[in-house]
Amino acid sequence: MTRNRTFASVLITAAALLGVGVAPASAQPSATATSCYGGAKTLTYHYSTSPVSYGTYTTSSRCNDINMRLLTDSPAGVFLYACVVFVDHTSKCNNDDTYSLHGTEWATVATDVKDGTHFVLRVGPYDTDAQNVTFQIAY
Repeated sequence: MTRNRTFASVLITAAALLGVGVAPASAQPSATATSCYGGAKTLTYHYSTSPVSYGTYTTSSRCNDINMRLLTDSPAGVFLYACVVFVDHTSKCNNDDTYSLHGTEWATVATDVKDGTHFVLRVGPYDTDAQNVTFQIAY
């Protein structure tokens, strides 16, 4: 009898431990963000008076958007302008050929981009402090 109770106790403990590492789907909103940003590419922008193009890249199912953040914040307040060019369709930036400002927080450069879309990221300086700026893109 003691042997059966011990075995049952071991089974219950094992089942409980297996359940501890698995959260319900509703409690996993960061799982998508982690996999998206986990595949980020790190690049370095070197100051130029005209925009610099990076790519051609191809979007994947890892991210729904094209995202960017700066890793360099020295001197404090360094920012870059960025836009996306969907090269199979145009030579102009998205959003009516406009650039968005980006800092050290993840921000979207283009939203709701279909998987398999080819794009180039164009980057320009906010001011002359943006000499050598390391940044990441996730797509």
